[in-house]
Amino acid sequence: MSQMPPLNIAAPHALDLLLSRRSGSAKAMKGPGPSDDQIRTLVAAATRVPDHGKLTPWRFLILKGDARAALGDVLVGALKSSEPDAGEERLAIERRRFLRAPVVIAVVSRVREAIPIPEWEQILSCGAACQTLCIGAHAMGFVANWITEWPAYHPIVREALGLTSGERVAGFIYLGHPVEPLVDRPRPRFEDVAQEWTPSL
Repeated sequence: MSQMPPLNIAAPHALDLLLSRRSGSAKAMKGPGPSDDQIRTLVAAATRVPDHGKLTPWRFLILKGDARAALGDVLVGALKSSEPDAGEERLAIERRRFLRAPVVIAVVSRVREAIPIPEWEQILSCGAACQTLCIGAHAMGFVANWITEWPAYHPIVREALGLTSGERVAGFIYLGHPVEPLVDRPRPRFEDVAQEWTPSL
């Protein structure tokens, strides 16, 4: 049985990390991306999210190297099947879609039905895995972009990724370095998103 790593209760840097995380556009990324060891660490962190029933309702597909271009070819075929009149410029964009970042991790939600654990909780667990990948990447000095876009929902792409019944792409996590320094966007005020609940009399 694996032991828990030692806990550092006094870790203000962790809060600084959470308060400074932001997404970077997949369209504006460059290498290098995370190494194989860093990818393994990111996935290990993502598997530590809350998982009611210990169902492991997620899995990860690592896209790097030539595999990104190969999946781009799949996208071209899928687009041609749905939009036969798509122009060469659009096809070229889809062919390069997964080349925008040096590493892309497809996070697959896999829901088990007809069990006591609600499907919604399984989906939320997968979303937590996506967010943990983004936070872990930030901790390593990378930038991440969690997006789906149309390929996540196309049956030809789903088949190429090996998705089975009950599985969906929760997100493609693009990982790399920003081409330009990131500028933060305005964040909501506490008063606009949080309030203390009080029972009605």
